Amino acid sequence: MVKTRRVLITDTTLRDGHQSLWATRMRTSDMLPILGKMDEIGFYSLEVWGGATFDSCLRFLNEDPWERLRTVKQHCPKTPLQMLLRGQNLVGYRHYSDEIVRKFVFNAADNGIDIFRIFDALNDTRNIEVAAEAVKEAGKHFQGAVSYTISPVHTLDHYLEVAHKFVEMGADSICIKDMAALLSPFHCQQLVSRLKEEIDLPLEVHCHYIGGLAPMTYLKAIEAGADIIDTATVPLAFGSSNPATEMVVTALTGTPYDTELDLDRLFEIAKYFEGVRQKGGFSRGVTSITHMQVYSHQVPGGMISNLESQLAEQNALDRLPEVLKEIPIVRAEVGYPPLVTPMSQIVGTQAVLNVLSGKRWQVVPDEMKSYLRGKYGHAPGPINAEVMAKVLGDEKPITRRPAELIHESLSGLAEEIGELARNEEDVITYALFPATAKKFLEQRRHGVEEDVFLTQEQEGEEENREAMDLSQIKEIIAAVEQSSIAEVTIEEGDTKITIRKSGEPEAAAETAPGPPAGEVPGNYFVVKSPMVGTFYRAPSPTSDPFVEEGDEVIVGQTLCILEAMKLMNEVTSEVNGAVRRILVENARSVEYGTPLLYIEPLEVEVFEATEVEG
Repeated sequence: MVKTRRVLITDTTLRDGHQSLWATRMRTSDMLPILGKMDEIGFYSLEVWGGATFDSCLRFLNEDPWERLRTVKQHCPKTPLQMLLRGQNLVGYRHYSDEIVRKFVFNAADNGIDIFRIFDALNDTRNIEVAAEAVKEAGKHFQGAVSYTISPVHTLDHYLEVAHKFVEMGADSICIKDMAALLSPFHCQQLVSRLKEEIDLPLEVHCHYIGGLAPMTYLKAIEAGADIIDTATVPLAFGSSNPATEMVVTALTGTPYDTELDLDRLFEIAKYFEGVRQKGGFSRGVTSITHMQVYSHQVPGGMISNLESQLAEQNALDRLPEVLKEIPIVRAEVGYPPLVTPMSQIVGTQAVLNVLSGKRWQVVPDEMKSYLRGKYGHAPGPINAEVMAKVLGDEKPITRRPAELIHESLSGLAEEIGELARNEEDVITYALFPATAKKFLEQRRHGVEEDVFLTQEQEGEEENREAMDLSQIKEIIAAVEQSSIAEVTIEEGDTKITIRKSGEPEAAAETAPGPPAGEVPGNYFVVKSPMVGTFYRAPSPTSDPFVEEGDEVIVGQTLCILEAMKLMNEVTSEVNGAVRRILVENARSVEYGTPLLYIEPLEVEVFEATEVEG
């Protein structure tokens, strides 16, 4: 006889649901009207923060993610709030110092997070230690998440070993995180059974729908003893997202595992979010042939959506099949990392670059180099020796806990950002995303409000304002014509208008040394952009340039950085020579194939580096 055991539900609508389907574009204002009803349902927890929500709030919505968290907590006092934390990566795409990790966790706890689901993309538990300690110090719930994938090195024993390490760290619960929907029903039953036999902690199962296995997998997980499962309201379910809450609740109604959630109230919530979906023009979760192919290429649905967006920016969406074929090859070459953030971005971007450039491992993002150097942790399996030699040469990967090599301090970052930061939260935001945060904080200081959906009346006001601006420009033109001024330049944001008196010759443009634009000497090598992105002459917008015009460079030397697909991609020289012209201004957007630099091929003397003791 089956013992009655209520299955609990974590609702992912406000985090993973709209991250998976709507590119994390739901605004706080879209959430507010329904939060009270969600709080009354009886969910085990509401996943509302972490993952990509932090970055997207800043980058795309011009919202303060800390303020969003406080607002949601205010409207949901009954239900525990949960976040997804990427271990030492926090909510970013690289490792941060132990101090920043601790401060982030403490501030997240103070602002409303009750349950911290912490995972590491490589299942390297060394990268979870500090965050877990901080969660326990803050008196909050630490859930250790095992990242599930399929590879020659990811065995049942591997997952059990990771889970036992979480127990040693003081975990309050364990989660199986099936981000790519690869966990099949019977393998899930086997894994859950072993975990429940060996570990006396609540067990949560997190699956994405993608190819359609998830509902069956959930049922087998529940039968094997899983205590909690993750679902989303139906307008934000299926496809790359999680299974629908309404489906799971109905399937378990009247069984020993009844969730005891009210379907009518759930459908009230669903109807509200359907309105948000329609207003925003967001897509439904659907399963395509490409999604179904996850069982062969093992690329998560959310990652496929990201790849489609990346390739569309590069005007190369038709090359998605090539990229999907390349991803498993790259993944095997770098030791079979699970395709979860940030490894999904790192492996996926490398595959895109390999395909678009036509030269495998010619352009390598800094994040991939860091991974190969061991700065993300232990690779699950062996890394291809030829790839290591091509990317790192004779450099040896590190073997210690990566964060031990990071010494950035909050006080130093506070000094960098200065008066733009109002509090410690702002400094942490700057630590995580320097360029994006600085732009956001500057806009906030100048009173730039978040973008909103305009009503017809507001759109009319915008048109009137535009007409008024045109009339002002006409007045300035008239004033210039009647004055002794030759020309006036007006700058407003990214718009720059030069008004020149009739008959006045154009001022001679200042040009940098080198051949005129458009005239490339036959022997000059043209360095072209391998992707759409933002051009930087250095690793970050604030650091010193790598090269100046006139500098001699050698094959493999970094020339500039292209920020694209959330990663910093180094562009290296393919020839020995001298930089004769840098064609693009710093921090400017470039298209695929845009000429970036001219290099005059020369015989450059290369000196062997010698190691000096002491």
